[in-house]
Amino acid sequence: MSQFVKAVLFDLDGTLIDTAADFVRIIGKMSQENGWQAPSETEIREQVSAGASAMVQLMLRHNEQTDFSEETLLEFRQQFLDDYEADICVDSHVFDTLEDVLSALEEKGVPWGIVTNKPRYLSELLLEKMQLDTRCAVLVCPDDVSRPKPDPEPMYAALEKLGIPRGAAASVIYVGDHIRDIEAGNAAGMPTILAAYGYIPPEDQNNLKKWGADYITETPEQLSKLLLSSGKFDYL
Repeated sequence: MSQFVKAVLFDLDGTLIDTAADFVRIIGKMSQENGWQAPSETEIREQVSAGASAMVQLMLRHNEQTDFSEETLLEFRQQFLDDYEADICVDSHVFDTLEDVLSALEEKGVPWGIVTNKPRYLSELLLEKMQLDTRCAVLVCPDDVSRPKPDPEPMYAALEKLGIPRGAAASVIYVGDHIRDIEAGNAAGMPTILAAYGYIPPEDQNNLKKWGADYITETPEQLSKLLLSSGKFDYL
């Protein structure tokens, strides 16, 4: 029996949009400016979900800069964020086949939205650059809540903005690539889908089933097929 769905929510980086290439570019630029060797693309991708500080620390430690102060870390982090804001969407793109999912949902009149731990000013700018801002029905960022994911508060905020009562959370799918995404969605009572193609470190790869997602998709194509499967979900 298929499950009735009123809306679909996505995490942003590593789930709906592949933003890693822009982070790789910025870390490469910062490394070059300091006469350092940049970490590999794979190493940087694995740190994206951990945030700007984690990527900056990776760069420093990769170049044996281990005795840095908190002030130095904050300075590099701010430079990273400033460079990212200035050129936020050079190489970022919607993951293959997921544009088809967004279009299909829109054709069915099913709202889709984003619940992310990315700051609002960067999330809004990225969506605007990608011309997704007017299509996204709801955007919830850490700035909007007192407790970000893995707490369910952002999920409840998204439901409220969509006009869906908490009691109907089971009709809203949440897709994410981090354990905090699955924990937040599960805590809110939403069906959860793990985007295992996202920015997941190697040490977590063998534990994905333990995260408790209702579904695990290994590729964007698998996610698209699942979301558009009439045997699983009913959007009518």
